[in-house]
Amino acid sequence: MLYYLFKYLEETYQFTGASLFGFLTFRAAVAIILSLLISTVFGKRIISFLQKQQVGETIRDLGLEGQKEKAGTPTMGGVIIILATIIPVLLLAKLDNIYIILLLVTTLWMGVIGFIDDYIKKFKNDKEGLKGRFKILGQIGLGIIVGTTLFFHNDVTIKEKIPVHLQVQSESKQASTLQFYPETKSTKTTIPFVKSNEFDYADLITWIHPGLEKYAWIVFVLAVIFIIAAVSNGANLTDGIDGLAAGTSAIIVLTLGIFAWVSGNIIFSDYLNIMYIPRVEEITIYIAAFVGALIGFLWYNTFPAQVFMGDTGSLTIGGIIAVIAIAVRKEWLIPVLCGIFLAENLSVVMQVGYFKYTKKKYGAGRRIFKMSPLHHHYQKSGYHESKIVTRFWIVGILLAILTIVTLKIR
Repeated sequence: MLYYLFKYLEETYQFTGASLFGFLTFRAAVAIILSLLISTVFGKRIISFLQKQQVGETIRDLGLEGQKEKAGTPTMGGVIIILATIIPVLLLAKLDNIYIILLLVTTLWMGVIGFIDDYIKKFKNDKEGLKGRFKILGQIGLGIIVGTTLFFHNDVTIKEKIPVHLQVQSESKQASTLQFYPETKSTKTTIPFVKSNEFDYADLITWIHPGLEKYAWIVFVLAVIFIIAAVSNGANLTDGIDGLAAGTSAIIVLTLGIFAWVSGNIIFSDYLNIMYIPRVEEITIYIAAFVGALIGFLWYNTFPAQVFMGDTGSLTIGGIIAVIAIAVRKEWLIPVLCGIFLAENLSVVMQVGYFKYTKKKYGAGRRIFKMSPLHHHYQKSGYHESKIVTRFWIVGILLAILTIVTLKIR
């Protein structure tokens, strides 16, 4: 809203300083500052409100150190993250940008699903919360919306570079120019560690018959559904100890912000020889607000936590990360960038699968880990949760650096 206001003031009245809001970096800086203020200042009031409403976490006895002390800590704190993200975006972003619209829809959609889950747990005294099938249906619904929009919307395009043979003008200078094909609809995305780092989802079916290309949207939508479900569930499983999910997610989102900025900048995308995606740079505003909200939330969520995000926050975080990665066409980097989420997911799958297998074979179930998800295994091993969180953050930073390096490693 402020973007449009100052644009109007600049165009109509030549208002001094209004042009600042035309710069992406300025709006991103304001967004992160504003989201930090909202999450820290108003976050305290929201926590107090949750305490008055007795929205406290019910802790199951898992035999973990310090577990009983967490009982009664306010949950549903993901509302802080959602508000601190949406408000700066509404004020500072271009609201007609399709990527911003999709991220707003994702935030509200997953936020509602998580809120219903937390509400059932707390006020309906059902520890299981929202049934798993309804969560999956919600994730499938969002995947269909996001996938079909990204495939069919006219503003979702890429520009591919035209091969140019430079002619030598003199002994020391060469002619240089940026030349791109016109904007085109495409199901191409980026894959890491290979020389030709682009992959087209249509190739998954066109090898059977070229005429099947018209059904490529189905393959793409199915991929989007899987990615959204996997990442949101991974974030949900990671939210098990103070500060782990919020801190890890901040690292991931900040890295995606770098990709969004360079992918939407014609000069940097040309220099790095990566896919140029028109209009995707506006996501930087959303990411800046989201990072500020996560860091502000950490003020109250680090050990000992004054509030838990609940599924209201964790499912929303995972959904946003997935949609951003898909929008900037870096979803194949998720196994690396979101390696913490992947490890948490796999630890549960391996634990449950191995337990069922050994129970059927030997009559008694056996475990690979002392407890899953993975962070609980280290708790059972005697590590303090603050140490576990800090080391997971360090691993997350290393994975983020590796992800950025893939821009040049092929």
